[in-house]
Amino acid sequence: MQLAGKTALVTGGSRGIGAACARLLAERGAAVVVNYHQSKDVALKVVADITAAGGRAVALPGDVRDAEQVDRLFTAAMAEVGPIDILVLNAGPAVPWKPVTELTQAEFETKVLDEMRSFFLPAKAAMASMIARRSGCIIGISSGLSRYPAYGFSAHTTSKSGVDGLMKSLAFELGPYGIRVNTVAPGLTRTDATAHMPEAQVTAIAGMTPMRRVGEAADVAGIVAALADDATGFVSGAYIPVSGGIQMP
Repeated sequence: MQLAGKTALVTGGSRGIGAACARLLAERGAAVVVNYHQSKDVALKVVADITAAGGRAVALPGDVRDAEQVDRLFTAAMAEVGPIDILVLNAGPAVPWKPVTELTQAEFETKVLDEMRSFFLPAKAAMASMIARRSGCIIGISSGLSRYPAYGFSAHTTSKSGVDGLMKSLAFELGPYGIRVNTVAPGLTRTDATAHMPEAQVTAIAGMTPMRRVGEAADVAGIVAALADDATGFVSGAYIPVSGGIQMP
């Protein structure tokens, strides 16, 4: 119960890595806001699982690409659990898998701008209260593709590189207020977002990985929970791959 007495908000917390983070933060004692955009039933299932295990959680809607909805989300979160101590920035737009020669300007701009909004707007909404309390923890879920490009992922690599830059800037500017900001970069991770990948491709990537497997959502949640813990209170500005060793900075 290392996080007892703390509050957390996980954007895109209804599925995959976000849901795993919400469950583990609650297991460690935090009161968790599970943010969702369209997947209300799935978010309520995450909350039900947390509550059944003795934790505290609430599901709250909000498209984190929209400033007004973000403001409503944080107002509702304040009413439900109080000021946010831990913000996990996980929500992001769909990934257009296309060779750059076929990628349209609209597809590229939508991915990059929506990604940046989904990180900047919630961080902006959370930081005022964190600054006032001179305490807080912001964790951004990036991707190993931000540093190690792969064919067909130019828009994703660009948008996640932007996320990495934003997180470093936040760490630099918010550090004097006692706010820690870190980036977690998963490698290939089994979630519904990657379920479309052919198993032969997954097996090939696992074979190239020093730990001889691909990631699970729980692997990413584990480092998120560790970064949220006061035991890592002097870690800020870090970029931490969760890739079984296939991506070494």
